[in-house]
Amino acid sequence: MEIAEKKEHIRKIVRRARFEGKTIGFVPTMGYLHKGHVHLIERSREDGCFTVVSIFVNPLQFGPSEDFERYPRNVERDIEILKEASVDAVFIPSNEEMYHVQHLTEINVLKLSEKLEGAIRPGHFKGVCIVVAKLFNIIQPDRAYFGWKDAQQLIIIKKMVADLDFPVEIVPVPTVRDEDGLASSSRNIYLSSEERKKALILSKTLHKLKEMVELDKISDTKILIAEAKKMISSENVVIQYIEAVSLETFEPVSRIEKNTGILVAIKAGDVRLIDNVIWD
Repeated sequence: MEIAEKKEHIRKIVRRARFEGKTIGFVPTMGYLHKGHVHLIERSREDGCFTVVSIFVNPLQFGPSEDFERYPRNVERDIEILKEASVDAVFIPSNEEMYHVQHLTEINVLKLSEKLEGAIRPGHFKGVCIVVAKLFNIIQPDRAYFGWKDAQQLIIIKKMVADLDFPVEIVPVPTVRDEDGLASSSRNIYLSSEERKKALILSKTLHKLKEMVELDKISDTKILIAEAKKMISSENVVIQYIEAVSLETFEPVSRIEKNTGILVAIKAGDVRLIDNVIWD
């Protein structure tokens, strides 16, 4: 596995792989890797790609009161995980390498970035789009792999790619869960054992909603959301939003059908957790 810290170095590695006729697969991450990341890597390798992973904690997607400084970091651990996963190359740039002193360009996917997570975290998706666009330009992958756990992020990136004509295929990958059902996330490390027990109500609720739709044939979103609020409220967690939406516009829907989903955000203690169930 080759390790690059400079843009020109990773470009050289990718150019060589492309010259050899290889398809470039890319998995962008902020590090502190978990099995969700590994699953994205496995999908890229299954597709026969020369697989590149980036590790960069992007300051532009954190708000002033968010956890940029304490976001978990352990590059040595991550490198061992990537070697075990047979990654071909990893790009680990510094802030100075990624952003000039006066970085003045913004990218914003209007409307889609203003709802749900965007309403709670203003500017978050603008930061996501900037760094993903830069990474796409630096690495120039043929395919990029993103998890459905961050459904809104996935849809926004797909829209950005379509609108700006990036020559990259966005490959969605199903959510990976820990053994207890909690969606894999780097921030899970913040949870105390008691908070984690309470947080499990999120995945239990979504599993129940999936059964209600697919087994009981209940598609009325008022009924589904009422049940979700009832279940989640049984634990001492804070509901930030529970919404049934179109996966194209994030506008509310009255019935569950193809290309819709129920997206949820809660706080267990000080830890924000997001999850969803989708019918794509």
